[in-house]
Amino acid sequence: MGTRHKGLRPLAAALVLGCVAMATPALAQSDDMADPTVEVMAGACTFCHGTDGNGIGAAIPSITGLPSDQFIYMMETYQDDSNPSTVMGRIARGYSESQIEDLAVYFGDKPFERPAQPWIDETMIAEGKELAAEYCESCHENEGRDGEGVGILAGQKLQYMRFSVDDFLSGAREMERRQARKFRDLMEDHGDEGFEKILNYYASVK
Repeated sequence: MGTRHKGLRPLAAALVLGCVAMATPALAQSDDMADPTVEVMAGACTFCHGTDGNGIGAAIPSITGLPSDQFIYMMETYQDDSNPSTVMGRIARGYSESQIEDLAVYFGDKPFERPAQPWIDETMIAEGKELAAEYCESCHENEGRDGEGVGILAGQKLQYMRFSVDDFLSGAREMERRQARKFRDLMEDHGDEGFEKILNYYASVK
């Protein structure tokens, strides 16, 4: 993926910063409560991730239906900055371990919705499906809908997945050994275009 999509990051960052500015009152409200309910805590997430956590816009991911351990892992890596972000690091550090666990259950119990993504390149889907079966299916099972300890890829926002792949390939995010091997093999065999085909395929899955 290289720098192909990096030019879109400033726009995405601006959108997220705007969302955080709107979310600040909700976060402040929760600070005034001795034991804020999970609904109050989750309310601060809705400005960017939508009422039920399904994301607003092209680059903000859906966070519903995630396995709890994956949600917790993502928040922890935002907290320690091992997962690069525009503002999520600052937001994540505002939650305690138990609050993150409550949020993981709250959003995990909500259905993952798959809105239309008109920016998908349909000419890439068929080959992307074949590549995904070879390089991704061992972890992202059932066409990316399932996977123990990994995120949902089926129907996830295309631009968000591009950002994530860019971060992995650049070394900004650490990969476990099996993932690193698969990424290396895919890059050697099919280059940037192979990743792009796979991501367009996963984004198209309903």
